Amino acid sequence: MVNIAKRMRHLKTLFSIRLGPGAAILPKDVKRIHLDFATKFNDGHLGPRRFFQHCLPRLKYHNPGVSMTVNRTTNQSGPATLTVFFGGAAPAGTSVNERVQVVDMKHRQEAEILQRLLEVTKAVPVRATEEEELELRAMADESARSEGDKERNRLFLEEKRRQAALLAQAKASVSASLS
Repeated sequence: MVNIAKRMRHLKTLFSIRLGPGAAILPKDVKRIHLDFATKFNDGHLGPRRFFQHCLPRLKYHNPGVSMTVNRTTNQSGPATLTVFFGGAAPAGTSVNERVQVVDMKHRQEAEILQRLLEVTKAVPVRATEEEELELRAMADESARSEGDKERNRLFLEEKRRQAALLAQAKASVSASLS
């Protein structure tokens, strides 16, 4: 069984879904978000792809009631759009009053797309609490210690391999001189 400290460290990496780019609370009038972009990242579809991979999970975590759909096409030259559907209160006896805002994502970085979404929807970014800040600092310290341990272990293994190579070379020279 894996050490409990190692498992907890990996669980804490899941902590990143609560904070970071895309962690925002959308207003109540946002009913649906739809992304449409190509499967490959050529021709300006890299930013939308990264937005989908990094920011959308955080948005969904903080806004589970908002429907978020993604349509990935094979048309590389096609548009990359983010469509936000706002649903307002409809007057009695009429159909739903829905407003649609389209954001062009093609040839844009994920941060630009996120900033434009926050502007269009007037979403409120989620800030880390004091406890979460402490946890983030502890995780950063642990990561720095881990990097130091990796470097020390790499140097140890290099020295061990060097000594094994020297020993093999000495054995080969002794057996060559005896023959």
